Amino acid sequence: MIRYHYQTDFELEDPSKYTNWIIKVAEAGNARIAELNYIFTSDEELLTINKEFLNHDYYTDIITFPYEEGEELAGDIFISVDRVRDNATQLNEVFEQELRRVMIHGVLHLLGYQDNSPEQASGMRDREDLALKMFHVEH
Repeated sequence: MIRYHYQTDFELEDPSKYTNWIIKVAEAGNARIAELNYIFTSDEELLTINKEFLNHDYYTDIITFPYEEGEELAGDIFISVDRVRDNATQLNEVFEQELRRVMIHGVLHLLGYQDNSPEQASGMRDREDLALKMFHVEH
């Protein structure tokens, strides 16, 4: 089950499109979604979480907290809508596209992919690109 929670004035248009896409990406990674919560929040709220749980004192666009590991994906994915908007502007990208990239980034982390080194980050970006193409194929 995938749920969307809003702690800001932002809301997804047609969440079912996102749900179907996320399920397809998980299935392509040989996993199924048990429970996934997307929490859309502000820069300040995500900064607080980043400091409290990760001891990082900087803004970020996403923090993923897995519940368990294995073939079933479960976790909370916190996304700063403010940071996604800023990043989209800086990257000259459409907000919705950058949002999808960040949303699937969390799923890829739950699938076990990391981005701690330049090589890992490059591989993560390639996987994000493939997943983004799946969104456009589905819809």
